[in-house]
Amino acid sequence: MVTCGIDWKSVLPNCFKGNNVRSEAKVMENSKQMNSDHHRLAFSDISTDSRSVLISLDDLSSNAVIGSNLHVFTYEELKLITSDFSPANFLGKGGFGPVHKGFIDDKIKPGLDAQPVAVKLLDLDGNQGHQEWLTEVVFLGQLRHHHLVKLIGYCWEEEQRLLVYEYMARGNLEDQLFSRYSSCLPWLTRIKIMVGAAKGLAFLHGEEKPVIYRDFKASNILLDSVSCL
Repeated sequence: MVTCGIDWKSVLPNCFKGNNVRSEAKVMENSKQMNSDHHRLAFSDISTDSRSVLISLDDLSSNAVIGSNLHVFTYEELKLITSDFSPANFLGKGGFGPVHKGFIDDKIKPGLDAQPVAVKLLDLDGNQGHQEWLTEVVFLGQLRHHHLVKLIGYCWEEEQRLLVYEYMARGNLEDQLFSRYSSCLPWLTRIKIMVGAAKGLAFLHGEEKPVIYRDFKASNILLDSVSCL
């Protein structure tokens, strides 16, 4: 099975998977109504208007807005699982900020399966801010599909904004295709990855409130440990 996840960038950052493509704050006049209806928020629901009432930390932690089961992590927990964001666990950096590998188990979060994760830290001096971070939490908290990279949880603590994703061991498709240190991908594997990515896009486009993914490219397709076999 090929697993790939699409990175949302222009729509949402980082989320698709090859044959498993994975991959902001709303102005809420009445979060209780949203909780009872569980209608998915659309981008038209999101606003940066200072006159609007934005989603609060309490809204997220109670899952009143997104109706999901995202885990809420503390900053200290994420420092622990990444060995204090050690350079040895550094995976890369994008427009959102640096990404580190970590490992979680039920000692950190009871009921959560032991697994490696990718922890993305919002760069406070970067081009994206709280609004973009909150968009990822809200939308990826609502969207679940075999071909979209899974958002496991988040941290919102003082000025810190972090996201915790499932770990995609083979990195992105662009590196697999063009890095001189990577072996050549068989054509059958390439086709499986393309089919998986297409299924992820079809899921997004087929939603009652469609999501148009505007940054579809090889560097935003993430591959799991068996994608390149």
